[in-house]
Amino acid sequence: MNDGVRNEGPVEVPEEPKKSSRRLAREVAMQGLYQWRVSGNSIEVIEDHLEQESEAWPRADKPLALVLLRGAAERADTLEAAFTPYLDRPIAEISPIERAILLVGAYELAERLETPYRVVINEAIELAKSFGGTDGHRYINGVLDKLAPQLRAAEVEAAAKAKGKR
Repeated sequence: MNDGVRNEGPVEVPEEPKKSSRRLAREVAMQGLYQWRVSGNSIEVIEDHLEQESEAWPRADKPLALVLLRGAAERADTLEAAFTPYLDRPIAEISPIERAILLVGAYELAERLETPYRVVINEAIELAKSFGGTDGHRYINGVLDKLAPQLRAAEVEAAAKAKGKR
């Protein structure tokens, strides 16, 4: 029976846009921080596992991934203390994925000043869209957007002034 639909061969599905090596580095760092929190293993063990098992590792900016992973893990308590006031629930109730994304974002805001704060927040939102819960990206955006003026006051203020002049 012909229902009027012709089969013209396989349908081509567009490829996902390639992720930049820096985005992949953030992804690897987030995965490592997640594993670190959930497993309790050392960062060294996590790094070895990521090098062996992470699909993102071969194309990631490895030096950046390691800086983010090690730095965020080393400063986790301080970073979490910085963003905890902006949470709507106890930190223990934040999903481990979103907690790892917040750690990466908070570390970048605090320590990687060469990366504009808006880029840091956008990258964290993209991680949350890929790996977090349904509206996790909105939550990540809200928390980091409130944290940015605390960690990057001059940059946020300059951006607000520039926006007001348009």
